[in-house]
Amino acid sequence: MPAPPRLCDRVRRIGALTVIAAVAAAMFSGSSAISAAAPPVGARPTVVLVHGAWADTSSWDGVVSALQRRGYEARAIANPLENLTTDSEYVASFLRTVRAPVVLVGHSYGGSVITNAAAGNPGVRALVYVDAAAPAVGETNGSLSGADSVLKKKPDAELFDKLPYPGAPPGAADLYLKKDIFVRHFAGDLPAVHATRLWATQRAASTAAFGTPSKFAAWETIPSWYFISSGDQIITPTSEKAMARRARSQVTIFDGGSHLTLISHPEAVTAVIEQALASVR
Repeated sequence: MPAPPRLCDRVRRIGALTVIAAVAAAMFSGSSAISAAAPPVGARPTVVLVHGAWADTSSWDGVVSALQRRGYEARAIANPLENLTTDSEYVASFLRTVRAPVVLVGHSYGGSVITNAAAGNPGVRALVYVDAAAPAVGETNGSLSGADSVLKKKPDAELFDKLPYPGAPPGAADLYLKKDIFVRHFAGDLPAVHATRLWATQRAASTAAFGTPSKFAAWETIPSWYFISSGDQIITPTSEKAMARRARSQVTIFDGGSHLTLISHPEAVTAVIEQALASVR
């Protein structure tokens, strides 16, 4: 297939990661290496939104619109979906370009990314997990979906279409969710036509993203909020409640929804982000 867009995207991302490698390495060598200054008192927070696997920044469209109507600056950043460490470094580098203070929001795998990207950055004042993973140091995103997740109940061959990609680490491959899994379990509360369109336009995620151990746990020192959909079959409420409890997060349980409640009910998700925004002084 000639030069598919996702391959082009991957090449561009690899180039971007190369450019920022030196900066990112310094940032993640320890908190003393981070030069970001504390934000001025009274500055209006910026909301930075990080999407998850099998999605892109468009998953935040409804939330961005809701925040902008309320007068907030909101930025949805493209998550490379390649490796938890380098994905987090990429987001950490982006955070240095936006006005602090920051409320950092992650959906799904994006929760693992913000857990690492916020570490040591004094400008990040709140974390918001939206149907997301919040790993402790050493945990992988893939270990946190929950024993009752559809991802644990079915063999990989029934869950994913798997394919190699250029420059992949040994044993790594790109994963696409199969149509039945995406429509029925990933986006189960969306109209079938909408869910099918999202399946058709999904972005692949590398197996390396799910298997890389977390290096940091920013929720240990940064206040956090957790939005949990009772209908989530990907990262299940059982798992999310356990992660929220250890992070001492303020929890909102949404009755129903799916793993894509941020798309089906953006106002409900925005309301929780507003709680975090209200805490920033």
